[in-house]
Amino acid sequence: MKKTLHKLATMAVLLVGMISVFPGIAQLKPSNNIKNKILFVLTSHNKKGDTGQPTGYYLGEVSHPWEVLHEAGYEIDFVSPKGGKAPVDGFNLEDATNRKFWENAEYRYKVEHTLTPADINPEAYAAIFYAGGHGAMWDFADNTALADIAAKIYENNGIVGAVCHGPAGLVNIKLNDGKYLVDGKHINAFTNEEEIAVGLEKVVPFALETQLIARGAKFEKSGLWQAHVAVDNRVITGQNPQSAKAVGEAMRKQLRF
Repeated sequence: MKKTLHKLATMAVLLVGMISVFPGIAQLKPSNNIKNKILFVLTSHNKKGDTGQPTGYYLGEVSHPWEVLHEAGYEIDFVSPKGGKAPVDGFNLEDATNRKFWENAEYRYKVEHTLTPADINPEAYAAIFYAGGHGAMWDFADNTALADIAAKIYENNGIVGAVCHGPAGLVNIKLNDGKYLVDGKHINAFTNEEEIAVGLEKVVPFALETQLIARGAKFEKSGLWQAHVAVDNRVITGQNPQSAKAVGEAMRKQLRF
């Protein structure tokens, strides 16, 4: 009996050691506690069309909502269309929140070893959040697996959030009643004017604002680079990087209801 207990204690010590050395090990087999888990969606796309310019997920649009939700006690998993290392854009470590996120060993591991949609059990999550970055314009809208995950989370009384170009992931989400998720809801995203201001209106595969309106969204917006967040029936959307923290705060408030 003593030998058995000694073996069990040794195994426990080894397991704790593995988790401390490989902090992202939890990303490989996410737990299923719906009360404290949120799924962040990152792009796998790394080029802006034919320009040759690099892109990816925008770091501040991950780090600022992450900080709000992580400090509120939520565990965050990361998924991308292809899984694995997600390309990063807007890499500015002078931003203290960006640096805090990037230097967190557990979460740095998670964004460099993202899950695939096939790895995800939608019932395990209280919310899903689509991070922006121009890459999202190429691989979010037509990803049916991610759309199905988001629809299931939403229809299980969960929250759907997105910021900047992240709402590209919302344009083709359909619910069980056959309607688009955004139909009839107040929605915000990177505006047509902002796309023109950065000179990429002819590079992106579609105009995000225009497509959301075509899906029935009641699109609302502020001026260039102004923070703006729309909240409507558990769908929370933000206009640009300046809105990222406020999206996280709105999600936290909704999750506490």
